[in-house]
Amino acid sequence: MASIDKEKILIEEIKLVQDIIKRMASNSFNVKTWAVTLVAATLLIKGNSNHTFIAFIPLFAFWFLDAYYLQQERLYRELHKWIIKYRVDHDDDLFNMSTTKFKNNVQSVVRIMFSISIFPFYFGILILLIAYIFIANTDHIKSFFECIQFCLNGVTNGK
Repeated sequence: MASIDKEKILIEEIKLVQDIIKRMASNSFNVKTWAVTLVAATLLIKGNSNHTFIAFIPLFAFWFLDAYYLQQERLYRELHKWIIKYRVDHDDDLFNMSTTKFKNNVQSVVRIMFSISIFPFYFGILILLIAYIFIANTDHIKSFFECIQFCLNGVTNGK
């Protein structure tokens, strides 16, 4: 294969992988946007006192999905590095976008869920959600603490 053709193929293959990486990053951003939107929307649903727990469903679902997209992005980054190194001397597997050979080079989705790039965002939402539940259910919390205080008074008074 001519050197110019080889160079053009390399550039096109790299562009293709870079476009996929950009799309995965965009998907990750969209997932974060939808997570905030749906968690907030579920908190606006009026119902019984347990309705706020529904907000955990989109939170964890989008947390997992965001980690999945980040894993895919990392896999394609590995493919990008491989193409740059391998394509110099080889012409086989042209435009093969399979990332299966890099699975062992990238963390699992669950590990990525707790990575520094995703965990703070979703953990922050989780803390805010828990705080909202406590604030929204202050009557229950107040009753709980009154019950504890009553029990403690009974124990300290010898009853």
